[in-house]
Amino acid sequence: MDEATFAVPLWAWAAVGTVIAVMLAVDMLLHRDHHVIELREALIWSGVWIIAGLAFGVLIWFWRGSEPAVAYYSGYLLEKALSVDNVFVFALLFDYFRVPAGYQHKVLFWGVIGALAFRLVFIFAGAELLDRLAWAGFVLGAFLIWTGWRLAVRGEPDVDPDHNVAVRLFRRLAPTEPRFHGDRFIVRLHGRRRATLLLVALVAIEATDMIFAIDSVAAILAITTNTFLVWTATAFAVLGLRSLYFCLAGLLRHFGYLRYGLAVLLAFAGLKLMLAETPVGKLPIWLTLAVVVLALSVSIGWSVIAARRGPRHSAGG
Repeated sequence: MDEATFAVPLWAWAAVGTVIAVMLAVDMLLHRDHHVIELREALIWSGVWIIAGLAFGVLIWFWRGSEPAVAYYSGYLLEKALSVDNVFVFALLFDYFRVPAGYQHKVLFWGVIGALAFRLVFIFAGAELLDRLAWAGFVLGAFLIWTGWRLAVRGEPDVDPDHNVAVRLFRRLAPTEPRFHGDRFIVRLHGRRRATLLLVALVAIEATDMIFAIDSVAAILAITTNTFLVWTATAFAVLGLRSLYFCLAGLLRHFGYLRYGLAVLLAFAGLKLMLAETPVGKLPIWLTLAVVVLALSVSIGWSVIAARRGPRHSAGG
């Protein structure tokens, strides 16, 4: 059976949604005191989210068979890998806004809620386009190849909110307060409601992630157009983004060559989408998983070796 053809009952969507909502609620309750997330706690939570994501793939394997499970794991690994690039940009944004460490989890929590919403919309829209328009695969494929090239040749990303259209529009439409007021997003000053700097930071995070969402969703749709597999792979990968941030934010500069591996994956996904609209047809799922694992292993290993040899061997940003 093609992994993109099986029907998913409504109860399966409801069950996954309930599990995600419960896990988010537990996470929010455990971090309501806004304590600083230390490495040990971040590693534990990262383990929880990774185990949840891997366990869901096992459920898919027993429920629908090996091919859908491999498609799910390929999408999960791809989204997880692309999340590492998100983490680097988020770290730069937090540094730019000088967001106190104790409030970063709250910003990331609501950022993840927005990320899930954006991706859900993009998944259904992208799958519908690929289903209805034969040329959509070539357009999305070319977009991913261009995105991969841009990622490979870029320098350090520009995170200046003054260059961010969404942040500039938000500041123009909403009265803003250029300071933090505890963990509050909105305060009342002189009889008027104002957005705090923490809310502006959240808008910057959401706007940046929306761009990442377009890339990642298009890449996973190259693996499978089954919306249930794409959504669950994306959701379980994104849910661990907060813990991943606290684990990796201080280490990302040691992975200077990782972006080349991500660039290869985006370009491969684009090529896969384009080939699917030709007589070549869809590439086998196992090949996709192999490329994902190989690209990540080589780029991470390359980064580690270069970091040990010293700065003069680094990727140079």
